[in-house]
Amino acid sequence: MHDISDLERRGIPGVFVASEGFIDAAETQATALGHPTARVFTPHPIQDRTDDEMREIADATVEALIAKLTGPQG
Repeated sequence: MHDISDLERRGIPGVFVASEGFIDAAETQATALGHPTARVFTPHPIQDRTDDEMREIADATVEALIAKLTGPQG
């Protein structure tokens, strides 16, 4: 999240992506950094997913990522 926050401060759009198991940690970190970094969460856990399952997750997530990158900031 530090990298995404730094990029955003430089005017380069970025989105933090993590699995849903890290929602609380991401919110806490964003608050600590004082920056409303855009966040997208995927189903949790992901470490034991098959390649096909990971493609399904990616396909289901890509529209949210695009929306966060191209939509209104804030």
